[in-house]
Amino acid sequence: MELDIEIEAPWPAGYDWQLLAERAAEAALTVAPELANPRLSASLLFTSDAEVQTLNREWREKDKPTNVLSFPMLDRDELLELRSEGVPELLGDISLACETCTREAAEKGVPLEAHATHLVVHGLLHLAGLDHELSPEDAATMEALEIKALALLGIADPYGDAE
Repeated sequence: MELDIEIEAPWPAGYDWQLLAERAAEAALTVAPELANPRLSASLLFTSDAEVQTLNREWREKDKPTNVLSFPMLDRDELLELRSEGVPELLGDISLACETCTREAAEKGVPLEAHATHLVVHGLLHLAGLDHELSPEDAATMEALEIKALALLGIADPYGDAE
């Protein structure tokens, strides 16, 4: 999977957000190998709460910012059936809101980098067709994959309840 990454203000300078996103994507591909199809591409936008609020209002009819938005272009069955040969396919788009992510990281007592990594993994799993809002079982499956991917990067369980 090719990842097109764009970093906008107000994401703080002095940290390599590009490298963070690439490492998060590698971990996500490890736990969700269907994402490793060479035909796939996705975009990742590190942006502001205002931009995410605009996207959330326009596409989800929710007039508020949120930490991460994912916009899949393929459903899970299409992704799983996608052959590795052929024309490129856009998997989808992800946007992270800086101010919300920063506030949440502070509330959780974790570095912004760890929380942003978690949200990139979370967003990529949504692009893979996983959805924690469908059922408690789907939520548990998605959380377990996130925990496993983050552990590969040395990041603790963000849910705090893994056994």
